[in-house]
Amino acid sequence: MKFLEKLKEYENQYVFIRWATGGEYGKLMYVGENFVELDVIDVETMNFKETMLITAPLILEVALGGSDIARIVAEVSSQLN
Repeated sequence: MKFLEKLKEYENQYVFIRWATGGEYGKLMYVGENFVELDVIDVETMNFKETMLITAPLILEVALGGSDIARIVAEVSSQLN
């Protein structure tokens, strides 16, 4: 199974993506053949701050779970009224 095929299963979930020149927390909105769309979250305010289109070959790492992602989800959930 190719990396992007597996990543497509995690659309609309919170992830941490590291690529060649940086890394951001956000919500994985779309996974295509050539790029990944990520709605970046400002961890301080827990608001979406921008949408990034990342060329797929530049992606080095994707964290799909763990304590960092759980913390972000907990912070977002606690701010819901």
